[in-house]
This record gives sequence, C-alpha cells and structure tokens, in this order.
Amino acid sequence: MILVVGATGNVGGAVCEALCAQGKPVRAMVRESSDPERVRWLEELGAEVVRGELRDPESLAGACEDVDTVVSGATTITSLGTDSISAVDRDGQLSLVKAAQHAKVGHFIYVSYTGHVDTDDPLTQAKRTVEQRLRASEMGFTILRPSYFMEMWLGPALGWELAEGRARVLGSGDQRVNWISARDVVAAIVACVDNRQAVGQTIELGGPEALSPNEVVRLAESFVNHPISVERVPVEALEQQAQEAAGTDAAIFPSLMLCQTRGDEIGPAPEWLRPQTTVTDYLRGALT
Repeated sequence: MILVVGATGNVGGAVCEALCAQGKPVRAMVRESSDPERVRWLEELGAEVVRGELRDPESLAGACEDVDTVVSGATTITSLGTDSISAVDRDGQLSLVKAAQHAKVGHFIYVSYTGHVDTDDPLTQAKRTVEQRLRASEMGFTILRPSYFMEMWLGPALGWELAEGRARVLGSGDQRVNWISARDVVAAIVACVDNRQAVGQTIELGGPEALSPNEVVRLAESFVNHPISVERVPVEALEQQAQEAAGTDAAIFPSLMLCQTRGDEIGPAPEWLRPQTTVTDYLRGALT
C-alpha cells in the first residue's frame, strides 16, 4: 500500500493517477475540507481515500496503518493565514515521519526543494528539519529536491504573463536555473516507488537545460513574434522585503526569490529518473 499525503494537490493528485494507472494500491490522504470533486475523482481512479490532517497525529497513525511506502510533499504555502508553516510543514511532517516509523513503513519519499536554497525563512527551515529527521530514522528514505517549477516561476502567478507580452525578472536576469516541470517531479516520485536504487538517496532534480530568465524571455519572444515587456525587480528590493518579513511566514516568498537571483544550476539526475521537459516544451504548450 502506498500512502500519498496531499492527494488533492496538483502533484499529489497526479502521483495518485500515475500509480493507480500502474495498478498499484494507493491510499489517498485528504483533509475534511478538501474539494469534494477532487475526492470523488480520486475514488474514481481506484484510490482508497482516508481522512487525515498533518496537524492531527492520531489521524496520521490510522493513515499509515499497513502502509509500505509514504509519499509526502504536502505544504500549507498556498493557505497561509489559515495554517502556519510551523504547524503543518514542520510539526505536521515530523508527526507523519513518527507515525510512519511506528507503523514500520519501509520507504518514505519526501518532496523538499533545491539544496541551493539556504535561507532561514520558516519553510526552508521546516523542510531541512524534516530531511534531517528522515535521515536519522530507521526507515528507508528518498529526499527529492526539485529546482524551481517552471509552471509557477515562469507563469502568471509570478508575473510571467507571456501571452499578454509581460514578464517579471528577478535580479539581473542573467542567473541560470535548471527550471523543472511539475510533470517531471511527478514522474520522479513514481520512479522512486518500489525502487531500491532510490533508497537512502537525497536527489537534486533540475530540468534538462539551464537557462537564465533573460534567455527565457528571448525564447518566448520567438513564439509570440513580438517583444515582451520586462519588469525588473532589483535584488535590493527583495532584500528589503525579506528583512521586513523576517521571522514570519511572509518571509518565504522574498527569500525564495532572492535565492533564485543567485541561480540554481543542477547536474544530471540518475538516468532512471532524469527529467525530460524543456523550457521550450513548456512555452510551446503555454503560448501555442
């Protein structure tokens, strides 16, 4: 049995879909407040749906019962204000590790993020704490550290409204990043299930090419056949935002942005889970 925590999210849901398509037994953990349509979709896939909350250790014990593999990358980053990073991403994930240990889970696959992020914001500290706890546990573990998701960091949510001819570039724009597609992160997670090569590994995951934001803008211009207006956000502005938000969950966003201005070049992953989606693939899908 494979427990997927955060199963109603985009990545978690896609992992459930892929594993169910392979005929593997999947238990999807969802919250009481989860979208009923997403829950129904999981059931239609053939997943066993279980209610659970990272903030509720008792529910985690039940969710982990008779489970061989746990997959978790659940985060509260999209619901800040309702939940806190310390309660969910740190304490909740640590409770999940403890529940998995108690249930004698054999393999825990944890989705963190790139090791080049080294700030003291709450989310980064939470993820590194969970990583350390997993390494110290008696379970087999795999820690996946994907780079910046191209769908988010080169998408409208962060000012990349390319179809409208606008892009928001952080820093000089010359920093090179191995942007990664969410679909390749999903494929990597699935490739780690029932895979002895993955056990005990911390794996940095980057896309197949390192491109700077300025290069991405020029590439996008070749698709839309007109200039793209670039808004540039100075490093100093991000540093001020991070300083003003220091010690709060709001520090997460400027901290991650600051790290992106330093670049994130990542060497090739093991052949058996190497990402395939290029920025060109992403732009072609978004702009054509």
